[in-house]
Amino acid sequence: MSGKVARIEAIGTIEAIIGRKVKRDIGQMTEWAKGNLARAAESIVGTPKAHVGIVTGFYIKHAEPPSPETDGLSGMAHLAAGLANAGVEVTVITDAPCAKAVWAVVDSLPVPVNLEVVSVAESSVQRLRKYLESGERPMTHLVAIERVSPGSDGKPHREHGWDMTRETAPLHLLFDAATKGAWYTIGIGDGGNEIGMGSLPKEIIETQIPNGKVIAATTAVDSLIVAGVSNWGGYGLLAAMACVKPALRDALLHYFNREMDHRFLQAAVETGQAVDDSRVDHPGRPQMSVDRISWEQHAALLEEIAAAVG
Repeated sequence: MSGKVARIEAIGTIEAIIGRKVKRDIGQMTEWAKGNLARAAESIVGTPKAHVGIVTGFYIKHAEPPSPETDGLSGMAHLAAGLANAGVEVTVITDAPCAKAVWAVVDSLPVPVNLEVVSVAESSVQRLRKYLESGERPMTHLVAIERVSPGSDGKPHREHGWDMTRETAPLHLLFDAATKGAWYTIGIGDGGNEIGMGSLPKEIIETQIPNGKVIAATTAVDSLIVAGVSNWGGYGLLAAMACVKPALRDALLHYFNREMDHRFLQAAVETGQAVDDSRVDHPGRPQMSVDRISWEQHAALLEEIAAAVG
């Protein structure tokens, strides 16, 4: 088997692992998105002097305390740590309501990365866009992981249909074709309401996802990665880059292990007060789980992805 064929097969295996069903049927979504994981990975590692932005933070206003959820944070952390360790400049981006938890995770990273925080005002997002376009090392790629997109009514919604406008910065403007910079955009999500899901035919979300007609994302991206849990999409993208460019494999995956995964989630929960298990009738609370799945199960899946790289 040639090296290229082996890499293609490895990425296919990774795509299948991260696309496993958890609490909703995402089969049509993952089928539509097949091949996007490889394209996203190839774009990043194939770009000289890449500068990757990672946008994350999904705020839960009625949690105890009000805080972003744990999903998205560990995926961001592994991507940021792996890329920075491989010499790629990384800028993590979030908004003020999510800042404490995102900062806590960034502060726990074993390598330094940039952090930008905007207010919930559109003007703040537009100022950041101009900065990312004109900095000394302009942005080349922007990745959204578990970050809400507006629905058909122009408002961002939780999975229940609740309006999140007041507590969410319009960071989707960094991805919209009419307002984004020259960067390549990648979206990672699991529920249909995240940045990137606007790439899907809307009938898939409307028919397969509860409240789909209300929450279906309108923000499209160049490459959409669908995962059973959004963090898994971050894990998968990092692993796919290691497959695409074997020379960078050791650097990219140096911190890709269960000990570091625990460190990232612990920082999110204990310092950042990130929450999980938030439902209409049950406020989320800080705990070492993601999408109601224990940390140990996520760590086992991370190791399965690492083994698939070979």
